[in-house]
Amino acid sequence: MSFTHVLAVAPVRDIDASVAWYERLLGRPADARPMPGLADWHIAPYAWLQVFQSPEQAGRTLVNLVVDDLDKTLAGLAAREITPGPVQPGAQRVRFAAVEDPDGNRVTLIENPVT
Repeated sequence: MSFTHVLAVAPVRDIDASVAWYERLLGRPADARPMPGLADWHIAPYAWLQVFQSPEQAGRTLVNLVVDDLDKTLAGLAAREITPGPVQPGAQRVRFAAVEDPDGNRVTLIENPVT
C-alpha cells in the first residue's frame, strides 16, 4: 500500500468562525476552499490540515503539529491572541503546548520530537 498525502481533519460546528480561528493559529488564510464547509491549509509538502463543518463530530479531534522553535511559535500565537496551555516537558528534549479551537479540538505544538 502506498500513500501520497496525510490529511488531518478537524470537524467543527461553524465553518466561518473556525476558519477565522485557524487563520489566526496558522498565521495565514486557507490555501483552498474546495467545497462549502471545507478549508485546507497545506502545512507541509504532503501534509494538510482540513477544517470541515460536521457539528455532530466537532470537538473530538487531536492534531499534533511539529514546530522548529516552540518559544518563537508561542510568541507568534500570543501576537495573534491565541494562548496555549503551559509548556510541558516530554521524553528527552521534547516540549509541547496545546491549544483548543472554538469547538474543543486540541492542537498540540511539539518541539524536537526526535532526538
